[in-house]
Amino acid sequence: MNSIVPVTPPRDSTLRKARALTLGSLAVTVLTSLIMPGIGVLREPRPLWVVLGVVGTVAFAATQAGALYATVTPWLSETARRRLLIAFGVVSVCTLVLLAPVGGPRWETWAWVGGSIAGSLPMLKLGRVPAVGVAAAVFTAAVVLADRPLTALVIAVSVASAVVAMSVVHLWFWDMLLDARKGRAAQARLAATEERLRFARDVHDVLGHDLSVIALKAELAARLAPGDSAASAREAAEVQQLATKALANMREAVHGYRAVDLAEQLTAIAEVLHSSGVRCTVTRPDGDLAQGTAAVFAAVLREASTNVLRHSQATWCTIDVTREGTEVRMTVSNDGARDAGPDRHSGGLTGLADRLAEAGGRLRTSRDDGVFTVDAVVRA
Repeated sequence: MNSIVPVTPPRDSTLRKARALTLGSLAVTVLTSLIMPGIGVLREPRPLWVVLGVVGTVAFAATQAGALYATVTPWLSETARRRLLIAFGVVSVCTLVLLAPVGGPRWETWAWVGGSIAGSLPMLKLGRVPAVGVAAAVFTAAVVLADRPLTALVIAVSVASAVVAMSVVHLWFWDMLLDARKGRAAQARLAATEERLRFARDVHDVLGHDLSVIALKAELAARLAPGDSAASAREAAEVQQLATKALANMREAVHGYRAVDLAEQLTAIAEVLHSSGVRCTVTRPDGDLAQGTAAVFAAVLREASTNVLRHSQATWCTIDVTREGTEVRMTVSNDGARDAGPDRHSGGLTGLADRLAEAGGRLRTSRDDGVFTVDAVVRA
């Protein structure tokens, strides 16, 4: 049996609707395959076998539904999934035994159920060898045990083929949708990783040269100290100045006060969102913004877009940067309100609000009718 690693339950409405549709189509397939065994039970004149046939048919339908539920529920634990499949297997065998005498020798009630069992195996994803083995056992039983071997075999094969034909397309689309969601999550992780690598490169560029010069100057001061204390003191003073400059550069890198091309970042964020399956519309400001304003908005943009990628299931996002008198406003909205939230590894929206307050601006967030909005305002 193939092992399945549990994943997070679906949080967006599209995935929930697709899963409900898949389960509904499978339920219709199961119920349809039980119509003929039900007719066999109704044809049975003996009350005891009628009761046993009803019990067997209902138990089979319930456990088959549970097994199919486990197949379309990838976040279900492996233990629960195994129990549902085992229950289906045990009840299937018992049902075949209970229905064998039901309906008379001319109806082959059990063959209809046997075909439904064989047709369900590909949906349960048990693996090729177990599925083929069980299907072969069912078809062999149809030939060996039935009063009319050819008729029973035709019934079992026909029902199995019909069940597979009615269900395989829905399961295929469901698997494709899950793969697409996994690909989107992988893209979000890749975007976050690329951002960390970009920041690491920036830190290296900022500090690499300064630290190398500091190391050389410190080494030179140490060599000059025994014979030329004045020169050594000058070198030490330069080391202090370089260290101060390096610290200032580091602070600028961490807080984003270096030159920021907001237009370039807007384009990059839009491309990342588009590649992750999020429709993105960007409204750019008229003219260039001051570096301080651009740096603050770049931080807001990174945080808001990261939330869209990692903490929501948004399908669209709008980014508007506009001038309103003496103020510049950035508004980032998306339809992932239920799941949007700050990155636990970053300062989050609270940290951004504090930063905008220091710059004389303000940050507000809202959730309204499924839309999450980040609104940042800074004086121009």
